[in-house]
Amino acid sequence: MIDLEKVTIRSRSVGSMDNNVYVITAKDTGAQVLIDAADDFAAIRELLAEAAGDAAAPAEVQLIITTHSHWDHVRALAEAAAATGARTAAGSEDIPDIEVPTDVPLEHGDVRAFNGFELEAIKLRGHTPGSVALLYRDPSGPAHLFTGDSLFPGGLGNTQKDPERFASLYADVFERVFEYLPDNTVVHPGHGAGTTLGAERPHLQEWKQRGW
Repeated sequence: MIDLEKVTIRSRSVGSMDNNVYVITAKDTGAQVLIDAADDFAAIRELLAEAAGDAAAPAEVQLIITTHSHWDHVRALAEAAAATGARTAAGSEDIPDIEVPTDVPLEHGDVRAFNGFELEAIKLRGHTPGSVALLYRDPSGPAHLFTGDSLFPGGLGNTQKDPERFASLYADVFERVFEYLPDNTVVHPGHGAGTTLGAERPHLQEWKQRGW
C-alpha cells in the first residue's frame, strides 16, 4: 500500500498473466477508482475491502477504468461492474473491442474528477489504438502514472514487431510522458514491478534503435 497525502494506492497481481489491479482511494471521502479489473474478482473484492479501510467515510467505487482492450485486462470487468454498480471507462478507440459496455469514453487530456482526487487520461497509441495511462498528481510528492501495457521497466509495450505501431507508441510515450512529466514520476505498469521515469529515461534511444 502506498499512503499519500490525499489517497492510498493498493494493488494486487491476479490471473495467469500476473496482471496488476490498482485501487485508488480518497482518504477523506472513500471515493475509489479501480484500474483494470483483470481477473479473479474474489481477489479484487478483497483488495477493495482492504482499501475501504483506508478511508474515513464509506468507500464507493465511482469508476472502473480499463487501460486497454486486451483480454487479460478485462476478464473480471463484467463481474466488477455488476457488483460495485460503478461506471466503466476506456480509451475511445478501444471501446468496440471490450464486450462489457463502456459508459465513459476517454480522450487524450481528459481530466476526471472524483470526490477527493483527479485523474488525467494520457493516450499512448500503439499497443492498442486506444491505450490510456492514468495520471495522479500528488499535491505533496511525485506524480503517479498507471501505464497499462504501454510502458514497463526496460521498455515499451508489445507492438508485434509492427514498425508503424512501435513508432506511434514511442512518439506518444516520449512526447506525452517523458517530455511532460519529471523524472521522479512513479510508474505503475500493467504487469510486474514499478519504476520511475528517471530510471527509464537514459534508455529511450536504446529502445528507439532496437524497435521494441
